[in-house]
Amino acid sequence: MITHRTGRHLILATKPYARDHTLRSWWAILSTLALLGTSLSVSLQLILHSESIGSLISIACSFTSGLLALRLFVIYHDHQHRAILPKSRAATKLMKLIGLLCLSPTSIWTSSHNHHHHHNSKLRGSNIGSFPVMTKDRFLSSSRAEKALYLFMRHPLTIFFGYVFIFLYGMCLYPLFDKPRAHWDCLLSFLLHIAIGIALFLGFGWRGVILAQTIPFMISGGLGSYLFYAQHNFSTVSFHDKSGWTYEKAALESSSYMQTGPLMSWFTANIGYHHIHHLNALIPFYRLPEAFASLPELGNPKLTSLHLSEIARCLKLKVWDVENQCMVGL
Repeated sequence: MITHRTGRHLILATKPYARDHTLRSWWAILSTLALLGTSLSVSLQLILHSESIGSLISIACSFTSGLLALRLFVIYHDHQHRAILPKSRAATKLMKLIGLLCLSPTSIWTSSHNHHHHHNSKLRGSNIGSFPVMTKDRFLSSSRAEKALYLFMRHPLTIFFGYVFIFLYGMCLYPLFDKPRAHWDCLLSFLLHIAIGIALFLGFGWRGVILAQTIPFMISGGLGSYLFYAQHNFSTVSFHDKSGWTYEKAALESSSYMQTGPLMSWFTANIGYHHIHHLNALIPFYRLPEAFASLPELGNPKLTSLHLSEIARCLKLKVWDVENQCMVGL
């Protein structure tokens, strides 16, 4: 007879997978950096030998750079959870630099994302580090300005232009103006980003800025924003008030498993196994599939995907219907 573990017992069952493999972690970081550097270099070198931005190879390299930047961001996210290389000073310094380059400074990412993990799926207090969720009744009773801001934050274009709204503004400028002393590294990240743009323009012209900065950040920012949105805003998601909330329930019922092919799973560093990541954030990204295959309690998750129909379905969801216990549109 198979006993299905729940609560603390299930979390304890994931502990064997929460072990970092030093060489494997370093290989993931350095190989991704090398591929990203190569992709960007090829794109920029082609600019010097072509008068047209329409070079298929240049554009392909630019899109690939965006996907590699997304992978690097998820690996950085893993390190912030101390899932990989937690005791390495060299990794800590490198990851702080990567955080600045990814427009995700350590100060804001750590505080907001840790809050998100501890308050995931709560109807109150879950908006920090996440997309806000209102109940239908609260939305209907809100002012016109509150409704407009809420819908703007969840609008498909806001997510698509995550590079601007989520990262440049949400992760850099807003925290800087809100708490400048606590988030001084947000200013550093923003200025570094501007400096890189200027250097690209001086060395390669506007094509260099578009191919080596704008398109890659549009790809990584837009995909990253949507992945984060869809993993907690899908048709079968559950939200709870304080009395009905548990950490395990929030992980398994309010975080999805996004089904992707092997290639996108690699580019997203297995972030699709989001229900397992929320159950135990100390599991390195490369061991999430292993935990999924070995623990039967994790094998029946809430599902999402990157199919266009599923994307459209997720983006239509706006408010939580308390009476019917589901997310609905307007």
